Amino acid sequence: MSPYRKFEEYNITVKDEIKNNYESIIKGLGEDPSREGILKTPERAAKAMMYLTSGNDIDPVAILKGAMFKEDYNEMVIVKNIELYSLCEHHLLPFFGKAHIAYIPNGHIVGLSKIPRIVDVFARRLQVQERLTHNILECINDTLKPQGVAVVIEASHMCMMMRGIQKQNSTTTTSGFRGQFEKIETRNEFLKLISSDLR
Repeated sequence: MSPYRKFEEYNITVKDEIKNNYESIIKGLGEDPSREGILKTPERAAKAMMYLTSGNDIDPVAILKGAMFKEDYNEMVIVKNIELYSLCEHHLLPFFGKAHIAYIPNGHIVGLSKIPRIVDVFARRLQVQERLTHNILECINDTLKPQGVAVVIEASHMCMMMRGIQKQNSTTTTSGFRGQFEKIETRNEFLKLISSDLR
């Protein structure tokens, strides 16, 4: 027996409604939804879409507050190269890349795994990269109330690569800074550290 156990929960009513809509879309595209290879596609697509937008049902503030600890440390904390996958709200096509996040504590630190979790919560919504950057920045800033927060996201967008302008090697970088990171010397230190390969 495989040690892998798949566990997923879906609202059956919502899933069935989305499934029926996907079946209509497949028909509208000129395909036969009863064809063997496509027979289960509407349900698979419905589950995939529900998973990819599951961040709408999760409270990111609760995640951070559940792992905040009093600590006197007041130097920069960086979590970089956080993988992210999201859906562009304009075309429902993926964009993907990495986030680099730093904060300077102000009496409290947060469990390091919670920072990537915050990225996932906001990425698993219909998004634009600019708002995703802002969401992460403001959530950390408002909840931890640190001396400063910095967020940089680098991503590739399938809506630019697969259709439209079709530029395969383009990437988009967005950034946001609060508090101490608005000072050029602190911001430069952060940017230098996320671009270096420390080992």
